[in-house]
Amino acid sequence: MIEHVHKHITSELQQNTRTDIIFILTAILLNLITLAVNSGMSETSRTDNASLIVMFVFVSLIVLVNVVVVIGLMKGKQTREKLLKGLIQMYRDQDVDKYYDMSLLDNYNLRYNLFVMVVIFTGVIGAVVPFILR
Repeated sequence: MIEHVHKHITSELQQNTRTDIIFILTAILLNLITLAVNSGMSETSRTDNASLIVMFVFVSLIVLVNVVVVIGLMKGKQTREKLLKGLIQMYRDQDVDKYYDMSLLDNYNLRYNLFVMVVIFTGVIGAVVPFILR
């Protein structure tokens, strides 16, 4: 039974990682695409109100998607932490916990924080730079 639970937890960790990758890549790609589109439209937005409205719509999309991604990453971080704590407890019960370095939990938390920062910074750049160019 322990092997089954171990396999299930590691499977959940892998799924968590795949979901986080999708969140991160989606946000960064959207931020960069919006940066390119809005930067291209910044010149015409000086005289064309429709272009300016479209730019604001894209900025709204950036904000919405980035909020969803940050919430998703925070939930992913919490899920990973809970799964790893369960795994560590299982290792303690089996007296093999000495093979798992507990500092890895801090490393995972730092990594999630860095991912969130990348998403936020690319979102801010994608939203602000086109208006500066305007």
